[in-house]
Amino acid sequence: MFIYLSKKIAIPNNNQLRCVSWNKDQGFIACGGEDGLLKVLKLETQTDDTRLKGLAAPSNLSMNQTLEGHSGAVQVVTWNEQYQKLTTSDQNGLIIVWMLYKGSWYEEMINNRNKSVVRSMSWNADGQKICIVYEDGAVIVGSVDGNRIWGKELKGLQLTQVAWSPDSKILIFGMANGEIHIYDSQGNFIVKLVLQCLANVTGAVSIVGIHWYSGTEGYVEPDCPCLAICLDNGRCQIMRHEHDENPVLIDTGINVVGIQWNYCGSVLAIAGSQVSAGQDKQINVVQFYTPFGEHLRTLKVSGKQMYAASWEGGGLRIALAVDSFIYFANIRPDYKWGYCSNTVVYAYTRPDRLEYCVVFWDTKNNEKYVKYVRSLISITTCGDFCILATKADESSPQYVLVLCNSIGTPLDSKYIDIDPLFITMTKTHVIVASKEAFYTWQYRVAKKLTAMEINQVARTRKEGRESRIYHVDDESSVGGDGTLDFSKAFSTTKDAICCITASDKILIVGRESGKIQKYSLPNVSLMQKYLFNYRSYQLSLNCNSSRLAIIDIAGVLTFFDLETRITDSTGQQVLGEQLKFERKDVWDMKWANDNPDLFAMMEKTRMYVFRNLDPEEPIQTSGYICNFENLEIKSVLLDEILKEPSQPNKDYIINFEIRSLRDSRSLIETVGIEDACMFIEENPHPRLWRLLAEAALQRLDLKTAEQAFVRCKDYQGIEFVKRLGNLQSESMKQAEVAAYFGRFEEAERMYLNMDRRDLAIDLRIKLGDWFRVLQLLKTGSGDADDALLEQAYNAIGDYFADRQKWMNAVQYYVQGRNQERLAECYYMLEDYEGLEKLANALPENNKLLPEIAHMFVTVGMCEQAVAAFLKCNQAKAAVETCIHLNQWNKAVELAKNHNMKEIGSLLAKYASHLLEKNKILEAIELYRKAHHFLDAAKLMFKIAEGEVKKRTKPLRVKKLYVLAALLVEDYHEQIKNTQRAKLKGRRSEATTALAGLLEEDASLSDNRIIDNAWRGAEAYHFFLLAQRQLYEGYVDAAMKTALHLRDYEDIIPSVEIYSLLALSACANRAFGTCSKAFIKLESLDMLTSEQRLQYEDLALEIFIKHSPKDGKKSDLDSLPEGRGEGKLPTCVVTGRPIADYQFWMCGVCKHCAHEQDISNHNFCPLCHNPVG
Repeated sequence: MFIYLSKKIAIPNNNQLRCVSWNKDQGFIACGGEDGLLKVLKLETQTDDTRLKGLAAPSNLSMNQTLEGHSGAVQVVTWNEQYQKLTTSDQNGLIIVWMLYKGSWYEEMINNRNKSVVRSMSWNADGQKICIVYEDGAVIVGSVDGNRIWGKELKGLQLTQVAWSPDSKILIFGMANGEIHIYDSQGNFIVKLVLQCLANVTGAVSIVGIHWYSGTEGYVEPDCPCLAICLDNGRCQIMRHEHDENPVLIDTGINVVGIQWNYCGSVLAIAGSQVSAGQDKQINVVQFYTPFGEHLRTLKVSGKQMYAASWEGGGLRIALAVDSFIYFANIRPDYKWGYCSNTVVYAYTRPDRLEYCVVFWDTKNNEKYVKYVRSLISITTCGDFCILATKADESSPQYVLVLCNSIGTPLDSKYIDIDPLFITMTKTHVIVASKEAFYTWQYRVAKKLTAMEINQVARTRKEGRESRIYHVDDESSVGGDGTLDFSKAFSTTKDAICCITASDKILIVGRESGKIQKYSLPNVSLMQKYLFNYRSYQLSLNCNSSRLAIIDIAGVLTFFDLETRITDSTGQQVLGEQLKFERKDVWDMKWANDNPDLFAMMEKTRMYVFRNLDPEEPIQTSGYICNFENLEIKSVLLDEILKEPSQPNKDYIINFEIRSLRDSRSLIETVGIEDACMFIEENPHPRLWRLLAEAALQRLDLKTAEQAFVRCKDYQGIEFVKRLGNLQSESMKQAEVAAYFGRFEEAERMYLNMDRRDLAIDLRIKLGDWFRVLQLLKTGSGDADDALLEQAYNAIGDYFADRQKWMNAVQYYVQGRNQERLAECYYMLEDYEGLEKLANALPENNKLLPEIAHMFVTVGMCEQAVAAFLKCNQAKAAVETCIHLNQWNKAVELAKNHNMKEIGSLLAKYASHLLEKNKILEAIELYRKAHHFLDAAKLMFKIAEGEVKKRTKPLRVKKLYVLAALLVEDYHEQIKNTQRAKLKGRRSEATTALAGLLEEDASLSDNRIIDNAWRGAEAYHFFLLAQRQLYEGYVDAAMKTALHLRDYEDIIPSVEIYSLLALSACANRAFGTCSKAFIKLESLDMLTSEQRLQYEDLALEIFIKHSPKDGKKSDLDSLPEGRGEGKLPTCVVTGRPIADYQFWMCGVCKHCAHEQDISNHNFCPLCHNPVG
């Protein structure tokens, strides 16, 4: 940063000032002094010139009000910005609160303890509470409306300072004896703070300043120190929080009177005085530090005694109370910013994010790209690229260099171990320096390289010279044998690096002693050393590396000619000469990119342009110089941009033309081309020749125009002039010139007036203005109009499609018969009906059909995709689509129709894949869709048997068996249909069925599933039926159904069958059957001895009471046992045998029921098929 004094306001009657405070929001300045002096001032800029903004704009006092009410010297003034109140106190202890009413300040409240004097007052962050501390130890906390919240007497303590924490939960008190006490917001003592900055200090010390930055504008780094405490002896410590055990310690070496953070907590100002070297005189100084204790600048101020300092709200000015004057100093901050390829890159902090917000603002198109970067250190730019230097991680000591393009896209990055304090960049290299060493990185970006450049890059990479590191004291680096050994970069040096700069040819390194070292590039070797009697702060090389500009730490600009040979005092020939040129208070400078003698510099709020060290008249501005090229300086008002960084305004980019350009233009306009030509001959520059060429073209002076284009090496311009020379018509020439200068409306009008509509259309086609082309085509007729019309319609369609306005695009593509883009639009609009119509309208084997088919595939429209594939004879793709969309039946059908053999293997492969993942149900569904019903049935039976073993609910098991059986029935039907198709009606129905059965027998390796498809379903159906009958009280029916279950011991566990039989027989009092069931149960092998014992005990208990004989013997005897050949069918409704000749049979499962029993049912009780 750079700082300089800019203004001085004298207080009337030479009243000595004691305090000053600048309102951060509204800009009022309150100053208090002896004899009750209290003034409120306001500086406001008054200018309509957009260029004169910020510090460059003239400022006048818009308010100068004296506030009367104090009699003694006013010692404390503090603002409440939120509520627009001013609180002041004098040496008598009188406190007055002032309020703003209709543009003036009036007394609102008064308070006086009449006991002691107020030493400090502080409002909390939201302006709701004020804490007032008195010298005698009294503390009062009050509210904004004047009510007292609490008061406390800290006996035996002499208070000097008070500060609130940002969250208003803590109060920090500073004592006259140098102690710091911490209290909570209710006045309860918490802890006494240990001041590490007082180590090895003897004698009396007092706290003179406490300022805790509230974080309202974000922090420069995560976990940034923000609590500053300063003592009168110049010792200061900056803490991250009140319990920080590792604070930043500073010894300023001055007698401090006050401290204050700037608006964003990035700079701490410490005001005081020090004894000048070799003199007894006290000098007033303000020291500026970063939150990490790094000294930035020292500002010396004349006068006897400085009392206070206060920052302006934007951090660009600071007010100093010295004797009976208020001095104002302007600050030029070191913003993190750069300029590359018409893009201003700048960074700022936000309170809601820990990262820096880096904005890439394209000033040409007024577009911005935002990137969030954690722990950003600096931004460096060159050409079209920029380098963002950041910390790698809080825990890691590494740093990262990220190479970005002008929209913030990272292109490359490097991790380095040295602290990137200084960075410079050329078109091929990035050079990074710490205090001891510098690192070079030959970066690469994706661009069209020449063969020579490709070879150079390849050689560099092969030799490992892409990245090297050099120690600043290592003079053996001549010849470029630097390595990538970071260990040597940490060896200390007595003469640290303080700045660097580089061009394509050389690297300049400045050191704190005033020594400057010159190295060659790209092979880094030490060429020369120079010694100056000042410390450099900023270095800059001109475009041909012949001159070096040096700005020292005092802001003095000097120049050194690197190529002049002179004889020194010893008679030796040396290279390099210090030029006799010096300017003070310089804070920025930029060489012209295209002229080694031209440069621009910023001196306070003026910009000077120099040609061969001769200045032009200055321009009032406070902008930072972005670029100096083509006799134009581009400057950016960063101060204004960073007031509203999320909304940069194009008004803040200012272009200045230098005098030779302005003079040439005025000569051309007022005197004539010949005189202007003579002037440009004397001051040659390509930009001036181009200006002359353009003026000559306007006047159709083709000879002068051609000469001027030759001088500025503009080949296209020369060609254009020759083309003009071949035209006969004067008006045609004027039209071409109008088009050349971008006056297209005028050129078109001229062409139409000459009845050359074709030329007007050509002009609009070149410009890409197809809407106008269409208008022109519709106003006339011609041979090529149809082709052009189609081209215009399609181009307009493209215009809308690029902006994703698909509906509009469709209208134009239809007229332009552009089926390819039409398909794309339909797809984007999800108009699949339109897409289908388009596919149907296309001829067979059209190249667009596969694309349309793929579009249908992506949205799962199988039928339409298959139709499109088949239309372009891509049957295999159609089958693959069916497989992809799980339409296996369609896939099998297509494969059969087109004699494709691989479908079976594909199906098997997919099924095995599903089974491997234990997705059995998906495999069943796959087989079912592919009409492989038997494979599906086998898997379904497998699931059902698994569920039986798990002893799942019987109803679920029955459902699974029914599904399996239904799949078998589907298989029967498939076989029958296949045979029917083969015989084609030549035989009877019976013959077809027989042929089907024969094929089944021939094809089956496992007949059990086919023959007994319904056995599992029957077993669980009767098992459920028996239990339902038992619970409903039909015990006899339940017993008979249970007896029928004996046929299914291979499916239902025997224990469950005979337990149910014993239970139902006992309930039916058929103890003979019950006894047989118990005998069977007791003989089962699967029972444990414990379970068998339980059955025996239960049987004993039953048959002691009841004789083991059946009561209804005749009924039981009629029931057949076992499975005989002449066995009667069983009713699926009641479980009874069917002896009648007439009975109902289900059409699906072929199971029977009594007609009177089935009449109450709508569905078959077994397979749930509707009763026909």
